[in-house]
Amino acid sequence: MRDQETAPGHPERRLSTKETAELLGVKPETVYAYVSRGQLGSRREPGGRGSTFDAKEVEALARRNRRESSGSSGSGGELSVRTRITLIEKDQYFFRGVDATELAARHSYEEIAEWLWTGELRPGITFTAPRASVAVALRAVDALPEHTSPTDRLRVAAIAAATADPLRFDLSEDAVLGTARTLIPTLVAALPPVRRAHRDEGPLAHRLWARLSGKEADEASLRALDTALGLLVDHDLAASTLAVRVAASARAHAYAAVSSGLGVLEGPLHGAASGLAHRMLLDVLDQGSAAPVVADELRAGRRIPGLGHRLYPGEDPRARALFALLKDVPGAGPALAAARDIVATTARHTPLHANVDLALAVLTVSSGMPTTAGETIFAVARTAGWIAHALEEYGERPLRMRPSGHYIGEKPPQPLPE
Repeated sequence: MRDQETAPGHPERRLSTKETAELLGVKPETVYAYVSRGQLGSRREPGGRGSTFDAKEVEALARRNRRESSGSSGSGGELSVRTRITLIEKDQYFFRGVDATELAARHSYEEIAEWLWTGELRPGITFTAPRASVAVALRAVDALPEHTSPTDRLRVAAIAAATADPLRFDLSEDAVLGTARTLIPTLVAALPPVRRAHRDEGPLAHRLWARLSGKEADEASLRALDTALGLLVDHDLAASTLAVRVAASARAHAYAAVSSGLGVLEGPLHGAASGLAHRMLLDVLDQGSAAPVVADELRAGRRIPGLGHRLYPGEDPRARALFALLKDVPGAGPALAAARDIVATTARHTPLHANVDLALAVLTVSSGMPTTAGETIFAVARTAGWIAHALEEYGERPLRMRPSGHYIGEKPPQPLPE
C-alpha cells in the first residue's frame, strides 16, 4: 500500500493510520477524532483496508500541535489552545456555537452539561450519585475540621469518590461521561445539608439549594439557582480550566483533573470573588448606602468586588441574565437595589459594569445563604465544564501542555555551596 502511494503517478504521499498516529504522537482513535473535528482529511483507497492521510496535512497538524505545546500562539502572544466548547466575543459567549444565556434560560444545568459534553440535548435528564460513591465521600468529608471551606470539602469528596471507582483510569469517552454523570451529584451530596428535610433526587439545583439555604425554596429562587449553574458551566480557558487541561494532558483521570480545577478555583481572584461581593452587599444593606462602603474599599487600595471583567468591555452577559431573573425572586429587592447603588456609586470613579460575581451575591444574600455559597455554586457548575475540557484534551497529543522555562538564574557552572 505504501509503495503504491509513493509510486510515480501519485504525487501526494499518503500515510496509513498507524503512521499518522506515530507522527502526531497520539493513539489511532485520536486520529479519527481529528477527522471528525475537521482538523484532518482522510481517504479510502480503492481496495484498501483502511483510511489514508495526506502526509503534508499530517505534518502541518503536527507542527501546530508542537507550537501549541511550547506555549506559543503562533503570533508571539499568550498560550492558545484550540477548543470547540466556548467562544467569547462582543460581550456574548456561546456553548458549541449556541448563545449560552439562551441555553441557560431554556434548559436545566444537567441538559446544558450534556450539550457541552456530547453536542446533544437530553431533555429531562438528571444525574444520580451511586450510594457507594456518596458513602465514601461522606466518610472522608465528615473527618474534616468543622471550619473546612466548601471548596475543600468538594476537593476531598472528589478524591474519595475516585478511590471507590476502580475504572477511573479508563479515559475513553464513554467512561469519562459515566464518571461525570455520577461525580457531580456525589459532590453535591457530600455537602452538609442546611435544611433537615431534603431529598437527594430530582434536579441538581433543588438538591444544592437544601445545602445552601435554610429557607423554603420557591419556584423563582430555584429557577435562578438552576440558571446560575447553567450560566457558569464554562467560560473558556479560565485559570482553573487551564489547570484541568494540564492535568488531562498528563492523562490524569477525570477525578484528579477536577481536583486540580478545584484547587485553583479557591484563589481569591477566581471562585472566591463572589464571597467578597456578598460581604460588600451586606455592608451596604447594613449602612443603607453604597457610598461609605465603596469609599472604604478604595481607601484600603482594594478593587470593588463584583465589577468589571477583562473579557467584557460592556456588561457581563451572565450578570445581565441573572439580574433579570432575580427581579422575580421574593425578598431580592433590597439586595438588587444595593447592587445598583454600588454600580452607580463606583461609576463616578471609573466606568465599570456589574459582573456575574455581583449577581451571584444578590442571589446568595437574598436567599439567606452563607458568604461561601457563591463559590460553592461556581465550583459545582464549573465541574461540568472541566469535564468537557478534559474530554477534549484526552483527544489531543499527551503532554502537549508543556511550556519551556526561560531560565534567568546564575550562569552555570557555579561552585558547590558551602
